[in-house]
Amino acid sequence: MLKNTLTYFVLLFNLIQCLLTEINGVSPILAFKPTLRHLHAATVIDDKLYILSGMDDTIGGIVGGTQFFYLNVSAPFNTKMPLYWHDLTSKNIVPPQIGVTAVKGGADNNTLILYGGRNLTSIESKALVYAYDTQGNAWHIPTISGENYIKRRSLTAVVDYQGKVYLFGGKLLEFDSFVNDMITLDTINFRWGKGSSTNAPTSRINYGATLLPNQNIIYIGGGNSLNESLPLDEVFIYDTNNNNWSTKKTSGLIPSNRYGLTAVLGLDGEQVIVYGGLGNKNIIINPEESLYTLNINTFEWSIPKITGNIPSCRYMHRANVIGNYMVTTFGVGYNITEDDVLLLDISDKNEFKWTTTFYPPPPTSAPAPAPPSTPSKNKSVVIGLATGFSLLCAFTVGMFFLYKRNKNRKVKVNTLHIPNGKLDNQSGQKTVETTNKVDNHDEEAKQV
Repeated sequence: MLKNTLTYFVLLFNLIQCLLTEINGVSPILAFKPTLRHLHAATVIDDKLYILSGMDDTIGGIVGGTQFFYLNVSAPFNTKMPLYWHDLTSKNIVPPQIGVTAVKGGADNNTLILYGGRNLTSIESKALVYAYDTQGNAWHIPTISGENYIKRRSLTAVVDYQGKVYLFGGKLLEFDSFVNDMITLDTINFRWGKGSSTNAPTSRINYGATLLPNQNIIYIGGGNSLNESLPLDEVFIYDTNNNNWSTKKTSGLIPSNRYGLTAVLGLDGEQVIVYGGLGNKNIIINPEESLYTLNINTFEWSIPKITGNIPSCRYMHRANVIGNYMVTTFGVGYNITEDDVLLLDISDKNEFKWTTTFYPPPPTSAPAPAPPSTPSKNKSVVIGLATGFSLLCAFTVGMFFLYKRNKNRKVKVNTLHIPNGKLDNQSGQKTVETTNKVDNHDEEAKQV
């Protein structure tokens, strides 16, 4: 009976592992833990947040190897618990690089397009672009037609709704100089193009940029060749329809100069959320002044009402809007007691909230039923596993109590029927005697 009970507990343990694996997509025992990093790439494709490249902060700022991984954002998670990163490093062909940038593109809008970057430890890769097929789980170096351009780093790629990537400024690899031109990449036909440089902002790196609802791109802040953080009292707009630049003066509570910041579009489509950055002379920005919003109709800055525990200000991080959250990954400026991933709930434009719990957005359409032989992560599977788990628990507990009851009954029977037993002095009952055997690098980062 004891052997059977142990068997049930082993089955119960395995079922729990299966349930956790089904929900999170990876065994919690074998969970992959990525190294800390900044100047990396982070891109969302089909409910997966892909991350690769960047400086590895655990080894003094040397390029962080070839780790390539993603976080499943179709399931809830809590940043105070170990995150279930999926390790794709074995499939990676991209050399260790920093200052890379990545977007979602391709004919089916499910290809990770990685551009630029600098390799600090070996001969530079000559490839300007790497493409990762998220359906076939394979990298390749695409053949791109059109004019060839010198590889650059520390810029922010922005892709429009037609799959065209806009690459402004950055730092040329071969000449170690800053530029302020605009080049484009058609990710469907893989063809280079050139945008307008007339009235473009000054040369810069590590700025914030995001696509607006009217297909304009807004550029904010950054750093120049003199190691200076650039002001945010003006922002720059690139019209992708007419290929021209314009400058907008800002008002309100204007943030201090900063580079290494991020900019994302709010859920209402009327404000840009700017987070983090580093000030002039490498001044660390106060956490209370790390987050601003810019109204894109009036170009007025403000600090939104924010609840929750305000984290340390980060820079050289990455930010993506996923569902109701601005999801910030890694960066510089936080210690080991803080989470690698930050969650800002931006569902209420009048009050943001720093939180540790992520709830995925509801699916846009009902998924097609999977064949019986194909693993499925739908609700019925989870409910079935949970039900099985509950039944097995009840069965195990029941068997345990049944075993104990039978054992007690056996002892009682032996007590009543053994002759020649000793008489209890008080009650006159016979008893039985039994014997049981119980077997800085801040400056370096700014320039990359």
